[in-house]
Amino acid sequence: MSERAAPFHCPYCGDEDLRPNETGHGAWECAACNRAFQLKFLGLLSRGVARTESTEGEGI
Repeated sequence: MSERAAPFHCPYCGDEDLRPNETGHGAWECAACNRAFQLKFLGLLSRGVARTESTEGEGI
């Protein structure tokens, strides 16, 4: 299992000045817009990746 993933930018303002928030696991705060947010992994999708007609037969 890999280490925890960290967000690269704030989902509200797009700034990269993020720090872990003390409220708990997955909580981050943005110094630029003064917002706090929390990320949560919900799980894998059971349908997988769907192929479209435009990519079929192109060797992708």
